[in-house]
Amino acid sequence: MNPLWLMRMAKWVRHPPSLRQVQIAAVVIALVALIWGLDHFGFWPDWARVERAPRVPRL
Repeated sequence: MNPLWLMRMAKWVRHPPSLRQVQIAAVVIALVALIWGLDHFGFWPDWARVERAPRVPRL
């Protein structure tokens, strides 16, 4: 594990985030999970999907 994560975890223990920050993070994670679930189970509309552009051959 990267030692910077240990420093960040120690900082969070000493100075925990506010309730507002935790709520915002929870809402963002829930939205990401909802969008992923819709896409995974086939309910995401086709017009909202991104298609990869064809690869351009190198010269």
